[in-house]
Amino acid sequence: MINIKLTSNINKKSDYFIYFCEKDFIIDKKKIDFLDFSLADINSLLQKVKEDDYYVFNFFNKKNKKIVFINNRKFEPFEIQNLGGKVISEFKSAEEINVIINKEDSKSEDFYLNFFLGSILKKYSFLKYKTIFKKNENIKETNLLLAPSNKKLFEKILLDIKNISEGVFCTRNLVSEPPNVLNPETFVKEIKKLTSLGLKVEIFDNLKMKKLGMNAILGVAQGSSNSPYFAIISWKPNNAKNKKPLSFIGKGVCFDTGGISLKPAKFMEDMKYDMAGAGAVVGLMKTLALRKSKSYVIGAVALVENMPDGNAQRPGDIVKSYSGKTIEVLNTDAEGRLILADAIYYIDETYKPELIVDLATLTGAIVVSLGNEYAGLFSNNDLLSKKLIESGEIENEKIWRFPLHKNYDELMNSKVADMQNINYSGGAGSITAAQFLQRFLKNNTPWAHLDIAGMAWTKKDLDIIPTGATGYGVKLLNRFVEKFYE
Repeated sequence: MINIKLTSNINKKSDYFIYFCEKDFIIDKKKIDFLDFSLADINSLLQKVKEDDYYVFNFFNKKNKKIVFINNRKFEPFEIQNLGGKVISEFKSAEEINVIINKEDSKSEDFYLNFFLGSILKKYSFLKYKTIFKKNENIKETNLLLAPSNKKLFEKILLDIKNISEGVFCTRNLVSEPPNVLNPETFVKEIKKLTSLGLKVEIFDNLKMKKLGMNAILGVAQGSSNSPYFAIISWKPNNAKNKKPLSFIGKGVCFDTGGISLKPAKFMEDMKYDMAGAGAVVGLMKTLALRKSKSYVIGAVALVENMPDGNAQRPGDIVKSYSGKTIEVLNTDAEGRLILADAIYYIDETYKPELIVDLATLTGAIVVSLGNEYAGLFSNNDLLSKKLIESGEIENEKIWRFPLHKNYDELMNSKVADMQNINYSGGAGSITAAQFLQRFLKNNTPWAHLDIAGMAWTKKDLDIIPTGATGYGVKLLNRFVEKFYE
């Protein structure tokens, strides 16, 4: 973990420093004269920093002091975040790093915000269940000490970083929890904590959903001893820019065995993150509340476990969804689309939102198509798609749009019900899943479905993401709201 602290003066006796170069790679020797650089050292540094994004200089003859020089040129926001993650990784054993800042004006605000945000996101760790620690650089807390002359500017920067990182970390924490801890009920308890930030939370329990006729959600959950829930999180400021809410809906399958259509045992433990769509929605709502967003926003999550027991839903069952449409369940492992069906229709009918974006770890097919670089985008609206793609490019949470077509839609027709939950003719698994979801739009609302199955978890360290839960979707959708609706 990283703590960023504003101080009056840097600690010149420290062993670790970060130095941001001025425009044209000018190094102010007065600010680092305590390091006793020679003219030859300075010339060498200038050349190295010109060639690279950053340059690590080690003083082996001065008690192994380390200073990293940052090329403060123009980068894209995600490139700056990645730079922050790379640089902080150079200080594996540092408990204190002094940061030397030259340029402190509004033009440099975004650079410093993204740099330190990337550093903080990179140093995330989930150690809640570690009882015995070995010496490990990732466990140590690191203090970044800044001594800016424009303290107000950096107070604002640090607040902005806190608002974003807390939303991302909220999502990562939820996704990282083991399934014996994070079930639908404990998930709801975490959601209720958001009321302290001014968010309104409404919870539908099993009884209320049964009364409403949310049988698609209830059908998935009926094999589990843990009851399902449907949660609606609202942020409605007095000065809201929009009268109709922006709505974000997340799939929250806290553990997915596949149900009676049981998954293979190999890697089934990964199915604890089948609630990452819901986790992203909750993290997003936290960030929006923390930064006091000017938009009216609704977040909704359907929370279930998909388990096999004597009460579990069977292949061949037919359920009547909240919309009144009937669904033939041919595969109980295609459960995410079932819970989203009730959620989407309810939000569209009740709130008549300006738009709907759903996030779900929905299909393995999307991972086959895109791997771990892009989420899949499916939408009925070109402008909404363009805005989401642009937001994803800024934050490096990339999305790739796939086609929707009536011929794909027809593959979801059932001979004995209004529709079936899988396409038995084969192929286009992600597209036909999206076509299924589109059938539950009541008002032809602009809608986008993000299939994040390949993006919610990483099995390798990335520039600003350690191995594990990524928090994908929070930065993307926060940027989307901020850029286009505030």
